[in-house]
Amino acid sequence: MSRRTIGQLRIHHALDAFVTHEVLPGTGVSADRFWMGLSDIVTHFTPKILNALARRRLLQQAVDHLLTAPGFDPGDVGAQIDLLRTVGYLEREPESVSIATRDVDAEIARIAGPQLVVPVTNARYALNAANARWGSLYDAFYGTDAEPYDMQGVPTAGYDTQRGERVIRRVRLLLDEIMPLTRGSHADVARYRVEDGRLTAALDDGAPPAGLRRPAQFAGFQGPPDAPRVVLLRNHGLHLELRFDPTSPIGSRDRAGISDVIAESAISTIMDCEDSVSAVDVEDKIQVYRNWLGLMQGTLTASFRKGGRLLERRLAPDRHYTAPDGTPLVLPGRSLMLIRNVGHHMFTDAIVDTGGHPVPEGVLDAAVTAAIALHDLRGTSRTTNSRTGSIYIVKPKMHGPEEVALSDALFARVERVLGLGPNTIKMGIMDEERRTSANLAACIQAARERVVFINTGFLDRTGDEIHYCMQAGPVVRKADMRAEPWMAAYEQRNVAIGLACGLKDHAQIGKGMWAMPDRMADMMTQKIAHPRAGANTAWVPSPTAATLHALHYHFVDVATVQARMENVPPAAIKGLMTLPLADPAAWSAAERRAELDNNLQGILGYVVRWVDMGIGCSKVPDLDDVGLMEDRATLRISSQHVANWLHHGVVSQDEVRASMIRMAAIVDGQNRDEPGYRPLADNAGGPAFRAASDLVFKGVTQPNGYTESTLHRWRRVAKNGAAAANRTVPELDRAVP
Repeated sequence: MSRRTIGQLRIHHALDAFVTHEVLPGTGVSADRFWMGLSDIVTHFTPKILNALARRRLLQQAVDHLLTAPGFDPGDVGAQIDLLRTVGYLEREPESVSIATRDVDAEIARIAGPQLVVPVTNARYALNAANARWGSLYDAFYGTDAEPYDMQGVPTAGYDTQRGERVIRRVRLLLDEIMPLTRGSHADVARYRVEDGRLTAALDDGAPPAGLRRPAQFAGFQGPPDAPRVVLLRNHGLHLELRFDPTSPIGSRDRAGISDVIAESAISTIMDCEDSVSAVDVEDKIQVYRNWLGLMQGTLTASFRKGGRLLERRLAPDRHYTAPDGTPLVLPGRSLMLIRNVGHHMFTDAIVDTGGHPVPEGVLDAAVTAAIALHDLRGTSRTTNSRTGSIYIVKPKMHGPEEVALSDALFARVERVLGLGPNTIKMGIMDEERRTSANLAACIQAARERVVFINTGFLDRTGDEIHYCMQAGPVVRKADMRAEPWMAAYEQRNVAIGLACGLKDHAQIGKGMWAMPDRMADMMTQKIAHPRAGANTAWVPSPTAATLHALHYHFVDVATVQARMENVPPAAIKGLMTLPLADPAAWSAAERRAELDNNLQGILGYVVRWVDMGIGCSKVPDLDDVGLMEDRATLRISSQHVANWLHHGVVSQDEVRASMIRMAAIVDGQNRDEPGYRPLADNAGGPAFRAASDLVFKGVTQPNGYTESTLHRWRRVAKNGAAAANRTVPELDRAVP
């Protein structure tokens, strides 16, 4: 492997060439300054990161000792809290925290709306997400079960006129609710006009035109005032477009000539380098960075075939209107993009130190992704991402305030190397690890001048909860976890602590993913709970889901909800610390088998794509053939759950092995038409099946229940052959003191 030595680093030649010749030109940062600066950062932060990982292990050992001590009582939460304070797991709550983050874009500070998370390795998906700032309500209802299907089910070929009419009627009724007229219904409007800066709507009744009940909701238009091509409306900071084209198939059937209603949808998007990607070597890592570079330069494209035609996707332009007062109005055509780096526990051999040790991957991510974002800040990009001159990095898998402070210091050093002002790099804190949840105010305080985002990543958080109490006893079934006291306390405390720390009007308070992209009707019913709970953003699995979820922010004024909640205290720490344990005697043999099958089918269905095909995020059918969005967070839950039940004898190793064989056959059947798929049932000795086995049978000893080391090892085997099985995996190559 060819490497170049710079300072204390030995850099893979491909990474060196990419950064030097593709990333840095146009940023004002020379290659020597970047690489020497990175060398200093790696030298300074590697021992700090190793010490942080060692502290994680020591704290887990103390927890294990507590949970296995003679006379341990899971119900005596107060005693557990006292001991956790003694060992330093729980820290003193800061008396008062008020964030001081500056130069935050409106999409984060003031506009409440959906957020997408997308693997940045897939250019088409990344572009779709960035362009999902605007989406068709007609398409979103027509193509999903958000508008109930008739007896024929999902429309397949041609345009179903009856379904289309139902969708149009439903959208007009939504307009009546969100943007009501002074009289009548939007369904009965024959013509919209702009007169003296106000929107008028002529109905069929011959009476004088109606107006908007709230005239300020009229935000602008395109085209001539007496026959606009587009009417722009605004509610709770979000926009809707009425688009007119009486010559189109839809508009020609509409009395007002409306051809579509476009909703401002995904306000922000996290481009993901972490849980939804499979990046195990320098080749993969460069692909991650190259796509992010294309997004920040405005040059990323993706070509694909649809309906026999070759199409090219690129970033959407901004949208131009005339404001009611006649002045120009420009709105962003794209989501505000954040970038999620990897956690502190990850190491990469794309760069090694002079001793041949892989370097912390999160350090490399911070330096390279921030350097790439300089193209946006320097104005050399074809498009604009941040209009306030900020870079948004989401940092996952942090355990407690010391690790947040470590990330804060890392970002500060990167800023100095890149010539950026203090706190240009903003931080999103994933509230997805138990110790972070338990010390959330202190975590926010540790990054009080950077924090722009806290999010309840309940999937990873559940995985960490199971690992935390691994030694205490068997945990409840997976579907019952949401009803546990810790979960309710976790969700409430995230919002309450965020508001108490001053995040209102300055930062996002987010909720987790809706994992069933084909169940939009259920999402429309359930996910409105997120804005009602005071969250000003929540994750959705697709651009279509973003368009539908955006309606919830029209129905709920999150700013008003947050104002009412600002003095609501956080739920007591006792609820958060209550362990989700169960009595296995309450479960029948059939119930245990069903739980085991469900977990292992999901594990195999996800792992076979990750390991054999390099797909980090998949829609994996469950045992009922319901497609579920799976990434490493859902894998962490399922593998830790099986490991817990194995550890406590709820299921046996023989039962697990038998279930894996049964589930392998089912997964093979679900993937039989997938190009390049390698069946599991015929290859139990292959890398995918062995990875799934390791995740389960070695799950008790995996730090925090993380799955990355196992996945990376076996993905490398799948890519490079059997010889790779004996090579050291970078994440495990550092001796933790």
